[in-house]
Amino acid sequence: MSINLKHIFTANIHVDDPIEVGDVGTGIRRIIPITGGTFSGPGIKGIVLPGGADYQMIRYDGMTEALAHYTIQTEEGVLIYVVNKGYRHGPKEIIDRIIQGEEVPIGSYYFKTAPLFETGSEEYAFLNRNIFVGEGIRRPSDVQMKFYQVL
Repeated sequence: MSINLKHIFTANIHVDDPIEVGDVGTGIRRIIPITGGTFSGPGIKGIVLPGGADYQMIRYDGMTEALAHYTIQTEEGVLIYVVNKGYRHGPKEIIDRIIQGEEVPIGSYYFKTAPLFETGSEEYAFLNRNIFVGEGIRRPSDVQMKFYQVL
């Protein structure tokens, strides 16, 4: 048995400046507001709705735990709720630059996720019943996420 991946869509998620909650004892809590964006893939296209957020914990060991909650809407008006949990880590100088909002070279850090999708649409019901993985790129004003179905 082997595991294969099928690209489902790529999202470009626009974000606002972080809201710093502060040191909560286990690390630095940050909330990154999601302000919009777009997504597209084979047979699916739409927008990222504003109003979501990425609830990050920057741990003392330098690892960032991400937990994003947001909604996307297809061109046909179908709503899909996304919960995307993952990890971002890498060399300290790279992570410090990301936290400061600077652009860093692609591939210079690890950014992988395990998204869950929920929708009431029959057309996209496969999103409710399959396992997916994601890989991200953090840029100064947005995050690019590529999502894959595990086959």
